[in-house]
Amino acid sequence: MRFGVLGAVLVDGVEVAAPRQRALLAMLVLDAGRIVGHDQLIGGLYADPPAGAANALQSQISRLRRAVPGLVVEHHPAGYRLVAASSEVDHLHCAELLAAGRAAQALALWRGPALADVDAPFVPVARQHLTEMLIAATLSGGTTAQLRDLLAQHPLREDLRAALMRSLHHDGRQGEALEVFARGRELLAAELGVDPSPALAAAHLEVLRAQAPHRGVPAQLTSFVGRDEDLRRVSKWLRDNRLVTLIGPGGTGKTRLAVEVAHREPGEVAFVDLSATTDVARALLDGLGVREAGLLAAGPVGVELRLRAALAAREVVLVVDNCEHVVDDAARVLGSVLSSCPHVRVLATSREPLGITGETLSPVAALDDAAATRLFLDRAQAVKPGFHADLGVVAEVCRRLDGIALAIELAAARVRTLPLTEITARLDDRFRLLSKGSRTAAPRHRTLHAVVEWSWDLLTDAERDLAARFTVFCGGARLDAVTAVCESDVDTLTSLADKSLVEVADDRYRMLDTIRAFCATHAPDLAAQHARWFLRQAQQAEPHLRAHDQIQWLARLAAEHDNLVAAVTWATRHDVPLALELVAALATYYWFRGLRTEAAQQADAVLHACGETPPHGREQEYALCLLIAWPVATGDQSARIRQADAMMDRLLDPPRYPIMTMMWGMALGAPDGDSEVWHRRNRLLGADPWSAALALVGDGLVARMAGDPVAGADLLARAAEAFTRLGDRWGAALAFNQLGEIALTRGDAAGALAHIERGRSLLDELGATEDTAEAVIGRAQATLLAGDLDAARTDFGLALTLARRAGALVVQAGAHLGLAELARVTGDYATARQECDRAWERCPGGWYGPDQMRCHIAVERGRLAKAEGDPVQARRHFEDALRRAQGQRDLVTEASVREELAALPLTCAT
Repeated sequence: MRFGVLGAVLVDGVEVAAPRQRALLAMLVLDAGRIVGHDQLIGGLYADPPAGAANALQSQISRLRRAVPGLVVEHHPAGYRLVAASSEVDHLHCAELLAAGRAAQALALWRGPALADVDAPFVPVARQHLTEMLIAATLSGGTTAQLRDLLAQHPLREDLRAALMRSLHHDGRQGEALEVFARGRELLAAELGVDPSPALAAAHLEVLRAQAPHRGVPAQLTSFVGRDEDLRRVSKWLRDNRLVTLIGPGGTGKTRLAVEVAHREPGEVAFVDLSATTDVARALLDGLGVREAGLLAAGPVGVELRLRAALAAREVVLVVDNCEHVVDDAARVLGSVLSSCPHVRVLATSREPLGITGETLSPVAALDDAAATRLFLDRAQAVKPGFHADLGVVAEVCRRLDGIALAIELAAARVRTLPLTEITARLDDRFRLLSKGSRTAAPRHRTLHAVVEWSWDLLTDAERDLAARFTVFCGGARLDAVTAVCESDVDTLTSLADKSLVEVADDRYRMLDTIRAFCATHAPDLAAQHARWFLRQAQQAEPHLRAHDQIQWLARLAAEHDNLVAAVTWATRHDVPLALELVAALATYYWFRGLRTEAAQQADAVLHACGETPPHGREQEYALCLLIAWPVATGDQSARIRQADAMMDRLLDPPRYPIMTMMWGMALGAPDGDSEVWHRRNRLLGADPWSAALALVGDGLVARMAGDPVAGADLLARAAEAFTRLGDRWGAALAFNQLGEIALTRGDAAGALAHIERGRSLLDELGATEDTAEAVIGRAQATLLAGDLDAARTDFGLALTLARRAGALVVQAGAHLGLAELARVTGDYATARQECDRAWERCPGGWYGPDQMRCHIAVERGRLAKAEGDPVQARRHFEDALRRAQGQRDLVTEASVREELAALPLTCAT
């Protein structure tokens, strides 16, 4: 639960209605995690405590617990304690953020005056304490507007007034800063009869002096967009540290950010661009406006000595831009300046750290979607006034350009001559599209190609070779993959990361698509090594996916999803036997992640590439592809299913991948108990515990479809327990969802909801989108049965969204079918017909799954026709459903349809 006192008192965003309980909760929240004494609580609640105050307090605690379900308030001999982590309590989290130097984030937690809706004896002291926290946060990270608002509430606070003056001064608003001081001086004299404190006077003097002029900081012709938080952070770090280095790939906006910080710095600022020089010390002297002679009394001296002499007694900020190509010399010269000139501060930009002791690194990352979109629109409207576009399309363009500021500006400049749709279409050839920039920019910043080429030229031969090889990966890779596939050493990889060619996040290395596109033009062909490496990873992971460490291994494969897709795609075109092995090894991963549609599309593509005959030694993998592909393949899949069935029949031992047996059973439909198919399935089940649990699910489904729900529920409950012991969430979820369907058939809404929710929570752990969508449909059906129409409508809509995201047509059909039933129940027959039609359209020409869904659609159409008073049409639909149920050997649906037919008037029989 989340608790808030920085504004109105809230629990999970909801107010507590009763004033006394709200005050009691506030006191417990203020001391969350600690025992609050009885006397303190009574004194805080009552100005004049009533007789039996202890009993009254106990009664209020009880009412509070009832008012806030899930609230944990422990009773101790000394008092009461609210059980909550500091991260769940806004004022404690605020204090932690302040201590960590994240004042802007701390300020974001405030929703208004502290304890805004509480009136009790404890409030004045508590509110004063919290207000001091607000003031501290505003002093450290507040904007000019926030400082002004807070000063209006506390006009005699000189620390706030001084901070507002400095903020205005940094924004270039010296006149306003002086007015703030003048009003404060008058107020202090009138209210307190005192002069401004030394601290406030020092701020006044700082503004008056405006110290020395800035030297050579470039004026900017465009607005500064999208990095306000970076601007505040870097400005603060530069005040607190003597060397701050902005690092990041070319084009992200390091120089522009440094210039904006420089413009807001009071005092002397010197801007030095090192991009066109190799003599760092001389460039610094020139930037400071110092002549090479006459600095010392006599005698020739070196340039570096002159530089240190010029800076020895000066308070100056050196903005040193583009250090990357002279990083060693820049580190040596600036390190010497910082150690011998105590009043010098340095703000540097580079594509790799300078490596000087005391250096504070501030990565300049890609712009987020919102900032990137604002930048694009700002620059586009500058070249084409009145320009407007769909924000989603603009955001997609910016994402495809990696959020790189220069790339976005170059793309925005093209709207003058190209429609946005053309720009989007041409982004695959981004270097040609973005080949024109400002003629006034440095040559390396005029085109996107030049920016990346500048970084490329600064690499060593080994770094260039690895950068080119690294492009074989899609979505990045772990260290072991990079060193194995690229045959690289760790030092070269970390050097690329230091030079901003590769990003590091947790245990993965990643290259921006823009840099990857450039480096790929120099890359050797490593696709075969890449595909075989990831085949080994999939084969290694597969047994773990059916055990307690399932989540970790699923996450590991999920992190490599783009690489796995790329491996399958390449192998499908160039090495079909390898493609068959990959699809088979990944079947369990795809199924357990609920990515059945994506797996089916891959398998279908491999089968088309392979033809009708499997390569020698790949028969199992071919059969598994046949079984995976049918849910989305077009046309009659019966020949493929018969071929897979025949290949399975020739197996003498359980298949290499146990999930193959399950998928075979799904393709054939539920067999009759003790039938030949049932015996063949059991013969191919392994002796391992997972296969034994799967057999229980199969037997449970057979019993259920045969019309014995009691036996089916017993077998499925045992299966759920067995899968839970193994740690397989997917198998347990499968069993729980089937138990939920049995409960639905019995009319037990509460039981169905309990089973389905257990299954859904397990699927959430797996991140199984397609399976989760099916579970949400089950939950909607349970709530519909219980009569909660609004909850059912919400869940059917959620399921449809999830299914669309996964591209799962059959699941989308199930959601539309649920909406059809809901519309029929509420008497909206026109909508019900439309939803039935939508469900039918989303059933591809496959085998068991789509045809089973068509059976359910036919049942719903029959019920709808019956509700509309058309028994002839109802009988036609029910008879269609009956034929389909018999073809699926679905005795449960068959019995239900026979009941519907029996209830129709005999006169409507055809």
